[in-house]
Amino acid sequence: MQISGNTVFIPGATSGIGLALALALRDRGNTVVVGGRRTELLERIAAEHPGLGTVRIDTADPASIETAAEDVLARYPELDVLVAMAGIMRAEDWHRPEGFLETAEATVTTNVLGPIRLIAAFVEHLQTRPEATIMTVSSGLAFTPLKVTPTYNASKAAIHMLSESIRLQLADTAVRVVELEPPAVRTALMPGHEDNEHAMPLDEFVAEVMGLIESRPDAAEIQVERVKFLRYGEARGDYDQVVAALNAADPHNS
Repeated sequence: MQISGNTVFIPGATSGIGLALALALRDRGNTVVVGGRRTELLERIAAEHPGLGTVRIDTADPASIETAAEDVLARYPELDVLVAMAGIMRAEDWHRPEGFLETAEATVTTNVLGPIRLIAAFVEHLQTRPEATIMTVSSGLAFTPLKVTPTYNASKAAIHMLSESIRLQLADTAVRVVELEPPAVRTALMPGHEDNEHAMPLDEFVAEVMGLIESRPDAAEIQVERVKFLRYGEARGDYDQVVAALNAADPHNS
């Protein structure tokens, strides 16, 4: 993915990593469109951040994805980058079904079916562009489990393998598949994450991501240094120690 000159759609970018990445990409000379469920929030973002396009989309709703895709492609026919950013992260207790089942189903719908449906809505268009990118968003927790979020971990592991697989299938097209693998970042993804001293500051994360995109435009995985502790524990041979350290440090385990 080139650092500038793209037209980018980022559903799930009304806050956190998504919005920060959208602003950084806009500032580097890209046309950026953000998507979210709340119309009033989209209106506020458009007013506060001139140059950002906005589209209403609920990535848990297949009909909403189809409508938003039609809107985006009608207004931005030069679209060549899709960033499947939307996701939820919630604690679960698997001792009883009432402690996890509803949350698990919602997590799979948003974190797995959401990106699949988004890619389905845009993949044919992206293949008409001279160069295009699908950016998926997994997590360091795809590779090392956090005890309190089993389905989130599993959903991000699914996104990792999905990314690996569709990259192979789309190798005969001009569409590149890039996987962004965040560590814990200080956002509101879960209660307390914004103040988690073990999490990476948002501005530092986005700055490092932008640097990696610029220096390694052909990279298949975008990994800031902080995520490599989780990403490569098994390869290094210290997986058990990494699992223990992650779960000892996380405030949601207390």
